[in-house]
Amino acid sequence: MDCYVMTLFPDMIMSGLLTSITGRAIEEGIINLKAVNIRDYTNSKHGKTDDYPYGGGAGMVMQAQPVYDCYKAVEAELGYKPRVVYLTPQGRVFNQEMAKEFSVEKGIVFLCGHYEGIDERVLEEIVTDNISIGDYVLTGGELPAMCMIDAISRMIPGVLHNNESAEGDSLSDGLLEYPQYSRPEVWNGRRVPPILISGDHAKVDAWRREQSLIRTAERRPDLLEKAAVSPKEREFIRKYLAKSSDV
Repeated sequence: MDCYVMTLFPDMIMSGLLTSITGRAIEEGIINLKAVNIRDYTNSKHGKTDDYPYGGGAGMVMQAQPVYDCYKAVEAELGYKPRVVYLTPQGRVFNQEMAKEFSVEKGIVFLCGHYEGIDERVLEEIVTDNISIGDYVLTGGELPAMCMIDAISRMIPGVLHNNESAEGDSLSDGLLEYPQYSRPEVWNGRRVPPILISGDHAKVDAWRREQSLIRTAERRPDLLEKAAVSPKEREFIRKYLAKSSDV
């Protein structure tokens, strides 16, 4: 996958993603990551990319020209029209299903805004998706872009050397992941659930499914509306919650 990030702070993108799993995927050529400095495409001799907003108001607005010229350079380098994601609190909230959807794209361009935003005219011209990572405001789009790239990359074959890791992640089937344990068997007086060292894989799988249902019901009950949960499992959740409320 080609991942291009249009930003005023390319070093922030590269330093954040050239490590750990994403860094290895980039090194192995599974992901082609490039951070492109919007400032390199301004016509201003002073490197200016923003100006005062028409109509007045606080702050500055990123100008259309450098953003557009930067995008056209990226498009020419790619040789095709990519999907263009503008990171904005006004967009659809990013989730695991969207990560899967984006992971099959040939290429994605992430546009990072700053200040009071970007001139609406260039957004109308080049953006295909307005995406938010939550209902809060950050100083720029770089952190949301890195979050999206990290989540999307996990869905690309070969990025995780153990593909079962992605399949068992929280939200991969609409539920939160079951609790995980490692050695030692007893730590700080707390023992690993006996079922996990029983050697009975069927019982382990059943226990993990129950724990996912319980954890989702307790922490994110809103997810249960869309999760693939059988009538029997919904009854299990109902009885568990009823029992818990009696305690």
